[in-house]
Amino acid sequence: MDEKRFVIALFGLAVGALVGFIAYRFVAPLTVAVFLYYSTRRLFHRLERFRLPARVRAMSALSLIAVPLIGLLSYTMLLLVIEARRFIEQYPVAETVGAENSWVGDLAELSNPTFDGIMQAYESGQLDPLINFASEQATLLASTLSGLVLSLLITIVVTYYLLLDGSKFHEWLLTFDDDAVVREYLEAVDAELEAVLYGNLLNVIAISIIAVVAYTGYNVIAPELVEVPYPALAGALTGVASLIPVIGMKIVYLPLAAVTAVPAALGDEISALVYVAGFLVLAAIVVDTIPDIVLRPYFSGKTTHVGLLMLAYIFGPVVFGFHGLFLAPIVLVLALTFADTALIRLLGGDPEEVGPEVPRGQRQLDEF
Repeated sequence: MDEKRFVIALFGLAVGALVGFIAYRFVAPLTVAVFLYYSTRRLFHRLERFRLPARVRAMSALSLIAVPLIGLLSYTMLLLVIEARRFIEQYPVAETVGAENSWVGDLAELSNPTFDGIMQAYESGQLDPLINFASEQATLLASTLSGLVLSLLITIVVTYYLLLDGSKFHEWLLTFDDDAVVREYLEAVDAELEAVLYGNLLNVIAISIIAVVAYTGYNVIAPELVEVPYPALAGALTGVASLIPVIGMKIVYLPLAAVTAVPAALGDEISALVYVAGFLVLAAIVVDTIPDIVLRPYFSGKTTHVGLLMLAYIFGPVVFGFHGLFLAPIVLVLALTFADTALIRLLGGDPEEVGPEVPRGQRQLDEF
């Protein structure tokens, strides 16, 4: 009997090691899937009031987040191409970098960027430099594109089935319960992860609204020469960028200020740069600083300290790479919840007597 158990244990360890290796290989999409699961789970359950099947609710919850995000990024790329071409036509960029040997000159000559115009440019050989570059880098481009598509597919599939069967997986884990320690820990982790990650989604939405209002209000006051282009799109991107630690929204409003200042600088309208400086002050205070101080504590978890959560967002990408932005908060919640529940019991303490105490100045998501 012992020999059979030993063989079964070895087989289990081998399977576990294989599963762990696969999970490590695809840790980035799996981490994003967990993030999306906890961000959309509350919406998934609230759709029950419409008496929709579980599969329809799962697809709806994913679509309400994924479709707007994909549309936002696609529209941004399209506008970047349009604005770059308009800038090339308006200012002598092609002559500066050498139009005869540069792609900039070729882009400047594309007077009709429609399907027929692109076909004419292809037949005339105008697109040959771009085609040659794509041919030389075909392997790299194909590898990068296939990797992105695979990661996206894994993220969508895992999130979808977590929404459908997450409760079953939770109940399966509870079968290993011992003296209610596992149950208490898993339930605490589950609730805290939902509070933290769902709070991130609310924070993105709130900052997007604030940024849109601020940028639109600035355009009402500023001269046309230094207006913020596409304030609604810029505000939405600012909200998405708030997920990135440290630099966060700065990667949107600083380049936006630079783009706004270019026409005034090239047109010798130096006095108009005062409005650009005002825009930077407005973005730094109203969009960046005040929401971070006021809103983030509201959207934090039930017990996770805001300062530790901010440090997790800062150190996560440094330690784990870009997916550390999503992985580090999850690891932090797992560790702190273990210390607040299971560790206290294992050491013989009473969790009700020495449990975590939320700072008085920190408001919680449930209160909001």
